[in-house]
Amino acid sequence: LLLAATTAAAQTPAAAEGAKPPPTQAVAAHGIGAQGIPTHGIAMHGAPALPPDFDHYPYADPAAKKGGKLRVGLAGTFDSLNPFNLKSGSAVQGISGNVFQTLMARSQDEPFTLYGLIAQSIDVDPARAHVTFHLDPRARFSDGKPITAEDVLFSFDLLKNKGRPQQRIAYGLVKSVDAPDAHTVRFDLTGVGDRELPLILAIMPVLPKHATDVEKFADATLAKPIGSGPYVVQDAQAGARLLLRRNPDYWGADLPSQRGFYNFDEIDIQYFRDGNSLFEAFKAGLLDYRDETSTTRWATGYDFPALNEGRVVKETLKNDMPKGMEGFVFNTRRPLFQDIRLREALGMMFDFEWINANLYAGLYTRTKSFFDESELASTGRPASAAERKLLEPFPGAVREDILEGRWRPPANDGTGRDREMAKRALELLESAGYRIEGDALRKDGQPISFEIMVKDRNQERLALNYASSLKRIGVDARVRLVDEVQYQRRRQKFDFDMMIGQWIASASPGNEQRMRWGSASAAQEASFNLAGAASPAIDALIAALLAAESHDDFVTAVRAYDRVLLSGFYVVPLFHASEQWIAHSSDLIRPEPMPRYASPVFGPTLESWWRRDP
Repeated sequence: LLLAATTAAAQTPAAAEGAKPPPTQAVAAHGIGAQGIPTHGIAMHGAPALPPDFDHYPYADPAAKKGGKLRVGLAGTFDSLNPFNLKSGSAVQGISGNVFQTLMARSQDEPFTLYGLIAQSIDVDPARAHVTFHLDPRARFSDGKPITAEDVLFSFDLLKNKGRPQQRIAYGLVKSVDAPDAHTVRFDLTGVGDRELPLILAIMPVLPKHATDVEKFADATLAKPIGSGPYVVQDAQAGARLLLRRNPDYWGADLPSQRGFYNFDEIDIQYFRDGNSLFEAFKAGLLDYRDETSTTRWATGYDFPALNEGRVVKETLKNDMPKGMEGFVFNTRRPLFQDIRLREALGMMFDFEWINANLYAGLYTRTKSFFDESELASTGRPASAAERKLLEPFPGAVREDILEGRWRPPANDGTGRDREMAKRALELLESAGYRIEGDALRKDGQPISFEIMVKDRNQERLALNYASSLKRIGVDARVRLVDEVQYQRRRQKFDFDMMIGQWIASASPGNEQRMRWGSASAAQEASFNLAGAASPAIDALIAALLAAESHDDFVTAVRAYDRVLLSGFYVVPLFHASEQWIAHSSDLIRPEPMPRYASPVFGPTLESWWRRDP
């Protein structure tokens, strides 16, 4: 598949320093052009919101001051600057987007819309069976080498064979790829039937062929990478620090999709072994920004001098991003958890009301959908006729109360010992052949016993509370705290009974759902199909949401998909914060308005923020 452009083509006058790109054509209906007519952007459904001549994203300020240093902290560690392969160790955060960039740039104001970056325009036919990227002839890597079609083909081939599983699966669908010239790359997607695939290809990182060692691509490395982004790596200390320095020669600084971004001269990302140390560093003024996830700390921990004196600002933000699912996930590869009635009954014993009041200051909301607090959520909405038609080939895949939108996660009375809920759980278990014998729940004489794997003290506290509730119905759930290395190894190999899983929701769910819930991913090591789900209904609905041509069809497919996932009782839903809690130095300025679909704001680097007095 690696069809390289010739060296002669790569040295055409259009690639010369300072060459100006040709203007893109007006966007056609539905956000795509007839084949052969390049457009400035592409949307998953409908047309891009911004016109071809847009100047900057609405949530970026082109007048933002440049300069100064941003200091942020992260919990955890890293031993590699290679973010592209699961086997390369614990990859550092802050490389993607800052050092490595993609063919096109995503707008966080739209569910899934991309605008020009390395590729200045895109050409997609209405069926999305072919996609062509037209590279910006000004595009350069940080070492000054031009980005050509040869680099794009090299990156595609390398990531298809040695990249992350989701990349290998998606890129493997491409029928063929070729480069008609040094600044054009054309993908043939005929027969795939996946309308998201052109966008997946558009967010492919472009790696320098001349500076990438294919043989060592999967290895952990602290060698400073060469990318095309606005920053270069100044320093990297494994497990401790990543220092990025803004590249004054960044080629794309004046692109509409980049204007007003990347305003700090330096970004200093510091790593901390535990959350308490991270918070103390923030309180002491050693860090500029904090994304708070602890309800207790948010409610009671922000009484310190820097905040009281106005040097730190505490803010609550809202956005339109769906709230994803986090919960105790059953590994259905284990024979014990193949009984859906057992899974549902065990879920009844999670006492959210007591836990929220006593452990989390009442600040959380119980999660009731895989796309909660968005139009994609099915809970509270009866299935439409269109949803029922999609579900018709799979009788029994959705339970009646879920189909009617009446189901909610069971609510306890908040006492911590809800007798009625325990009675309901035991009645369901008895109908499935389980019996209390002595003080143990058994089936066919075998006690119901399993392990809950956790990775930190916060998870351990939650799991111990849940295990205590399960003990009331005779279930022996043992909580085991393991270190990060063992945790990741066991997670990737699905060597667990139960663990806490997290599925962050997108406003435009697509191909990633195959790796989370598709049948093929159930046996694929390191996939995010933690539950081991393998359902024809799930597979069909993932295909339906990928094939949807209109927004209405897409919402219909996702809601039906949500109902099937909920009906499987693969997860004991936990909870979420409806708002985002942040604290930051009063010297940091953010633009207004905030993007609609940012979660968290911009990750660890706050790409549209700037310092008041750099």
